[in-house]
Amino acid sequence: MKPVVLRDVVQTRGRGHRMVTVLRGVSLEVGRGERVLLQGPSGSGKTTLLAVAAGMLTPRQGVVLLAGCSLPSLPRSERSRLRAAHVGFVFQRANLLSGLTVLENVMLAGRLVGMSGRDATGRARELLERLDLGHLSDRYPRELSGGEEQRVAVARALVHRPPVVLADEPTGNLDREAGLSVARTIEELSVSTGSAVVVATHDRRLATFATRRVRLQDGQQIED
Repeated sequence: MKPVVLRDVVQTRGRGHRMVTVLRGVSLEVGRGERVLLQGPSGSGKTTLLAVAAGMLTPRQGVVLLAGCSLPSLPRSERSRLRAAHVGFVFQRANLLSGLTVLENVMLAGRLVGMSGRDATGRARELLERLDLGHLSDRYPRELSGGEEQRVAVARALVHRPPVVLADEPTGNLDREAGLSVARTIEELSVSTGSAVVVATHDRRLATFATRRVRLQDGQQIED
């Protein structure tokens, strides 16, 4: 069973005469170790597709399987538990906890999914060093630049070595070196653990990172 399976997914936004169809029968399967770039213009449905794949949104129609479990059929609490255990999600905004240091933000994500304090600390430090953030471990989010916050968010998403990584424009605020560092870190996780990766991006620099590219336009999959 592939870690991520979407079949004939339809998703809408709004109600009545204001209803808009955001995804129009999209199908996507991502196997272990695959790294899929999800491309397309703004408004094409990339962010919505990631949210559906993670169980944050329930599709109007279609099949969504995460780790072999049908997300639409699960209660919300069970979807949240499954997502926490199996998905590392990188949002467009970092959403770091302001009262915690950089290291504590990353560690907490590991602790919430059952990692020991020692393992969470070690893994968090390793990722921060790899992303050239080790010297900022004791800083607070308010002391970081936007690009630094984004890289911390990537470390937070990867700390528990999730089987599935879903990332929404993870390099959008980063310069060339920082962006490539993020791409390499995600790629290394995928290669070493077999994580299935889907990255929504406009960043052409990530083309060599992908094993496959999928394009959305007006909510439809037009190229795979």
